[in-house]
Amino acid sequence: MLFPVYTPASDPMATSDTDQTIITSKWRLPSTSQRPIAILGGGVLGRRIGACWASTGYRVHIRDPDAQQVHGALQYINNEVWRYNPTISPDKMLVYGFQELEPAVRDAWLVIECVPEKLDLKIDVFAQLEKIVQPDVILASNSSSYKSREVTAKVKLETAKRILNMHYFIPPDIRIVELMTSGWTHEEIFPFLQQHLQKSGMIPVVAHQESTGFILNRVWAAIKRECLMVLNEGVASPEELDTVWNEMFVKHGVPPCELMDSVGLDTVSLIEQHYIHERNLQDNGVIGFLQKYIKEGRLGAKCSKGGLYPPGYTTKTAGENQGPYANVHAPALYILDLGLNHNPDQAYQSGRILRGSADGKAPLRILIDNLPMPDGIALCPKKGKIIWGNMGVPWKNDGSIMSCNLDGSHVKTIVPPGVVHTPKQIAVDDDCEMIYFSDREGMRVFRCHVDGSGLECLIRNGDWVTGFGDQTKWCVGLALAPCEGKFYWTQKGPSKGCQGRIFRANITTPPGHDASTRDDIECLFSELPEPIDLEVDEESKSLYWTDRGELPYGNSLNMATEGPDGTFGKNKILARNLHEAIGITLDKKNRHIYATDLGGAVYRFNMDGSDRRKFYEDEGSFAGISLLDN
Repeated sequence: MLFPVYTPASDPMATSDTDQTIITSKWRLPSTSQRPIAILGGGVLGRRIGACWASTGYRVHIRDPDAQQVHGALQYINNEVWRYNPTISPDKMLVYGFQELEPAVRDAWLVIECVPEKLDLKIDVFAQLEKIVQPDVILASNSSSYKSREVTAKVKLETAKRILNMHYFIPPDIRIVELMTSGWTHEEIFPFLQQHLQKSGMIPVVAHQESTGFILNRVWAAIKRECLMVLNEGVASPEELDTVWNEMFVKHGVPPCELMDSVGLDTVSLIEQHYIHERNLQDNGVIGFLQKYIKEGRLGAKCSKGGLYPPGYTTKTAGENQGPYANVHAPALYILDLGLNHNPDQAYQSGRILRGSADGKAPLRILIDNLPMPDGIALCPKKGKIIWGNMGVPWKNDGSIMSCNLDGSHVKTIVPPGVVHTPKQIAVDDDCEMIYFSDREGMRVFRCHVDGSGLECLIRNGDWVTGFGDQTKWCVGLALAPCEGKFYWTQKGPSKGCQGRIFRANITTPPGHDASTRDDIECLFSELPEPIDLEVDEESKSLYWTDRGELPYGNSLNMATEGPDGTFGKNKILARNLHEAIGITLDKKNRHIYATDLGGAVYRFNMDGSDRRKFYEDEGSFAGISLLDN
């Protein structure tokens, strides 16, 4: 591939005056079809910018008054364009060199100025461009030290509206391009250029307002200044400073905003206040900026409102890029395996409690095994306990509730076999040290203290001896809303039967009533495929539940939100194609949903069902799931 130096006779784009597009007085974005990008300056950066655009199929004109620079630029692109991951073959790239300005820019839709950093020179270049370019062309300055406002001194306002900064760094190694307004730049230019820059393999970032130094150079100026102060004060040698810098920011690549969120913005504020006081610095609004976040409760990755980033940003799964602060606030997962896969000869005695990580990278650790069909699980952090239920053999009245320490030690039975028939989902009121659990074939909902004392039946739909076959009365999922004073539960109905329902009642049984006669029960949803476990997010007044029923509505993750009148709207399916969906738990701090299925997978979703992640596949037959905040 060898690119020609421009001569009028060799220009395949040359057109007569009568062929020129007529532009009306009302400006609109330029057409890019059959029109080149002109780069003024063939030096180190100009030729690299040219390679970026040429590598993805854009026609490029490089202009430099020095013929040697023009040839050098063309030769660079010819030899080095492979570094830019080209999307077209080299023989189809169109790159032309020019010494004269007018033919280089005449038909361009974008002109990028890369002349030396002399303001008077730049001002004159833009004034000259105004006279010869098409009236719709976008004019950009690659200057790293001058705002584009400063180069508009000799142009009309209509031209200034088409001028902006387009600051490249050193592609192809650093592909960031900063865009910044001249103060008058048409707003629609920015998304238009972002789209084309992304197509050319770049990462465009728009400065929200004019700023000397733009984004990165401004930050670097402060870092550079502090580095020089460290050296001047004798705090460290240049070698020592570079060593710690490389270890922190080069080797491990810690982004500053992610780092501040991980530390906590309240802590960052206290540190900054100390620096300001000790060194008698001017605040310049930094403390006030941080206080706005702190007053809103947005302290960073450690809280449910997030900080500089949205909540859950630092919680990563195995397939995501993970920096040194990834998962510092991620929960530990506690998962129940029914044991149907790894020991089929002992199907009713092979259940396990497993502990894993929220990213799926840590191997599942067996805390307890040889359990009789464990299903519901919940944690009581205040007491340091895991609480779970064993279903036992479904046709026998041998279910039980057990507990142990968070590390799996000190296992004991707190509700003995026979008192509860088939315990399912468990919920814990950590403040009151109470546990709530449903009893499927027993057709009941119970609560008791964490140690099993004070057992109380809250809901009784019948007697398992006489009503065993009526699955519409089987209680399965259970969730608490203690601030609301309510609890919720599911009655799943026959398998794949579309007779499932979700109910709600007061935590306190109405006076004069018992579990069989209470009159405060509300049916919130009916005719569901087969709802199983559910959770409540009191902050958003939303219910989330799994459904293992028939497609197209079953094997799904669902959500519904309570309105101001206390009623729920139609449920929304957040995710489909789970494999016998069972367990669900909410990471309210990081704003994530975790779910399990009998196919042996753990899923993670955002609270709206987006960003689906799947991990711990084929490692069991998973039922209940719970989590412990870090």
